[in-house]
Amino acid sequence: MPEPGAGADLLAMGREAFLREQWADAYARLTEADQGQSLGLDDLELAALAAYLVGLDEASVDLQTRAYAEALRGGDVDRAARRAFWLGFGLLYRGERVRGGGWLARAARLAHEAGPESLVHGYLLVPPALVDHEAGDFEAASVAFREAARVAAKHGDADLETIARLGLGDALIGLGQIPHGVGLLDEAMVAVTAGEVSPIVMGIVYCAVIETCQRIFDLGRAHEWTAALAGWCDAHPDLVPYRGACLVYRADLMTLHGAWPEALAEARRASDASQRPSVDPVSGEAAYRRAELHRLRGEATEAEEAYRHANRLGRTPQPGLALLRLDQGRVAVAASAIRRAVDGSTDVAARPRLLDAFVEISLAAGDVAAAGAAADELATLAGELDAPVLVALAARAEGAVLLAEGEVKSGLDELQRALAAWQAVEAPYEAARVRVLVAQACYRLGDDDTADLELDAADRAFRDLGAAPARRRLEALRDGRASGGRANAGGLTPRELEVLRQLASGKTNRAIATDLVISEKTVARHVANIFTKLDLSSRSAATAYAYEHDLVAPAT
Repeated sequence: MPEPGAGADLLAMGREAFLREQWADAYARLTEADQGQSLGLDDLELAALAAYLVGLDEASVDLQTRAYAEALRGGDVDRAARRAFWLGFGLLYRGERVRGGGWLARAARLAHEAGPESLVHGYLLVPPALVDHEAGDFEAASVAFREAARVAAKHGDADLETIARLGLGDALIGLGQIPHGVGLLDEAMVAVTAGEVSPIVMGIVYCAVIETCQRIFDLGRAHEWTAALAGWCDAHPDLVPYRGACLVYRADLMTLHGAWPEALAEARRASDASQRPSVDPVSGEAAYRRAELHRLRGEATEAEEAYRHANRLGRTPQPGLALLRLDQGRVAVAASAIRRAVDGSTDVAARPRLLDAFVEISLAAGDVAAAGAAADELATLAGELDAPVLVALAARAEGAVLLAEGEVKSGLDELQRALAAWQAVEAPYEAARVRVLVAQACYRLGDDDTADLELDAADRAFRDLGAAPARRRLEALRDGRASGGRANAGGLTPRELEVLRQLASGKTNRAIATDLVISEKTVARHVANIFTKLDLSSRSAATAYAYEHDLVAPAT
């Protein structure tokens, strides 16, 4: 307990620390003063905000509850209503719908007592508008957010005005008015970076903006706003500005831009944050992001465990788990899993990544037709949204399919377009993956120098990132060429190589189909592709080719 007379000094120091944006110190001083003499309304609100900003969410709720009671005791119904709103909204933001809804109901009752057109009336338009948006009723959401903006303008409240602008922009994007909607998101972020809104609203707006950017695959915009806000956050080391889903989105951005250790740390923080006070749906997303990073780094055991954890939390582990199986050489298992995931997909935002994985796995399984259909769908999605990441995904998929079909020059054109797109969004891993495909195309065109340069650049990127599985695949490609592997020069897919090995061992198409769990028709198509790519005319010539290039061990 503070010494007699020390309370006033502690209050003064706490208030001064808050003005200096030293929130941890402000919280410590104010709560210490509170031990000797109960804080008044203004100081309770300062302490509650400071607690929130340094990540002490439950302490913040307790202090806000006291501030609410103090406002009522003093007869300030409007202020009590605003405090009840922020309590409810904050709890909803944390996933506590029941407790949050109770406080919002109390805020609505008090707002009615405070009189028509009070500021809190505008704030109370926000939660139901978010419900409308989540339900897909973007028209109703836009009407509510416009009304909230009108109330904000009447009262000159920058926080509500910015939230309303953000919500309206998101609703317009849902209505297909993407340029207009994105412009409103940018305007909301200008208010954030200019310091025109409170720190709580800064976090809410930033997290909502990068979530929307993720949904429309405008990751370049998300990255720019993240960089713009980074300086302010770095200047406040005790600040905890990002929570739950926001941490997951940030982990995605960090993964894309090659900051894998930082992305893993952010995903772990998301897991920790979403466990307080109860399991949040974000937990599954955070576990999935951890699994993806472990897979990319070749940490198969950790990836497997994290995928299973994500699944237990309700987040389907695809496409990552299927890609892990592909890395493990279990092509048939991967193909079955990714097909089921694509067929059962209803999430428009998740579908492009599923299709991207479907193309890669289908090509590995030798199912060029299925890969082509998925690539066509990706191209359609990219045309609708015209987002750089979607354009890059679609171009890579189309290029890989054209390569598998023997259309090497056309495939190379698409792959070079994909490479430029990935480089433009500063995605080193994705760009390196495309470089490997470019190298394969160049080898087949006889341009070995360019191919070697592309493989060297890809290998350096994979090494710097710690992408062990990708490096192993690249080395296998090099080893195949070093051992006279004209199979690479011939452009055979992994599945076609499997068929060639089986064919060279004397098996019939029916026997090959049984062993590889595919149809005889598919085997016949693979055999025809092999003959075309290797310029062969018979099974005996294909058998001779396989033995000549050490694709089948001689019988003993």
